[in-house]
Amino acid sequence: MSSFQSKLTPIRLLTIVALLPCLLPAYGQTTVATGAMAPVAKVSRSSEPAGGIPVKVTPEMTGAGIVSSGVTLPAIPPVTGSRTNPVASWGKPLPYPIVIADRRNNRLIEIAPDKSIVWEFPSPSLAVYRGNEDVNFSADGSQVAVSEEDNFDIHLVDYIQRALTWTYGTPDHRGKGKYLLNYPDDTHLLGDGKVITADIRNCRILMIDPKSGEVVNQWGTTGQCKHNPPKQLAYANGATPMANGDILVTEIDGAWISRITREGKVLWSVKAPGIRYPSDAFPTVDGKQIIVADFWKPGRVVIFDPATGKVTWEYFVKEGQGALDHCSIARELPDTGDILIVDDLHDRVMVVDRQTKEIIWQYGELNKKGHTPGLLNYPDGFDIDVFHDWKAARKTSASAKP
Repeated sequence: MSSFQSKLTPIRLLTIVALLPCLLPAYGQTTVATGAMAPVAKVSRSSEPAGGIPVKVTPEMTGAGIVSSGVTLPAIPPVTGSRTNPVASWGKPLPYPIVIADRRNNRLIEIAPDKSIVWEFPSPSLAVYRGNEDVNFSADGSQVAVSEEDNFDIHLVDYIQRALTWTYGTPDHRGKGKYLLNYPDDTHLLGDGKVITADIRNCRILMIDPKSGEVVNQWGTTGQCKHNPPKQLAYANGATPMANGDILVTEIDGAWISRITREGKVLWSVKAPGIRYPSDAFPTVDGKQIIVADFWKPGRVVIFDPATGKVTWEYFVKEGQGALDHCSIARELPDTGDILIVDDLHDRVMVVDRQTKEIIWQYGELNKKGHTPGLLNYPDGFDIDVFHDWKAARKTSASAKP
């Protein structure tokens, strides 16, 4: 997620099959979806080239390059939890480890509540993978889905193997045709195996079958950017699956949040109160309310009841250490009810106490970019790891030492 102007104005490398094994030696073979590797269409009758429009890659987009924390990573525990039955909580201030999309470090990194690094996925190749801005676990905790807005592609990463396994979109080429995206955001792997992504500048949400690489469903009419869900969408930047399978859709223009069934029925559609630029709305833990971050400066976080439109909780600090600078995601934490926020342009992820509204946990230093332990570089998304019992794994590892 970046500024509104950046998202709505035009911001390049066709993936070459023969080169991928060479590009990714450290992470094993990478299987890329049929969609990403399929032949380019023979003829395009529109002004858009068949292979998409090449995008100039700037130093800002490549960020720090390929970097890692340098930490020796522990063995990964098996999946023993789920979203409905999570592993044991660590309690306050952070009940579970979190995987962070560290955008300008081009990596995913998992931080435990004690601030140790337990898992990391550096970019295997900037030609294919850079600028990861959102990360979300699959329903079974075995994979993570990643979106890369200004690389114009989305990925699946095998959590256990730490390997890139699937890509859709043509890196560094924007477009609206087959196997092309234009600023994709908020990608999820759904319980039925389909991948959903909000293709912002094309004003559409796509559901893709990773096995075939084909789009199996689309909400929004490509290029028709106005609020009329699901037929038309006004720059959708969020498509969050809810517990029963419904999708929570966020639209930038107008700050609209809508709950839509998989069949395309709109259950409700309301404007997020007090929000200028809504970013990836999520349901609260009980599923009854909505939490959404305002991608603005100063930013804010609002929890509201969609039935009444009333705000039930808000975090908003105008200046000082607690102020937010373009926060892109906020989530209510399981177990504690406190609020987890990624404060993008302040280079930190933080937990705010639900009652006192004080910052009680933080990873990353305010306005200090880096990739060594304790530092981030434009963190842009996160997910909560309720699947892997890192708490027990750490105890077992400590007791095994002589």
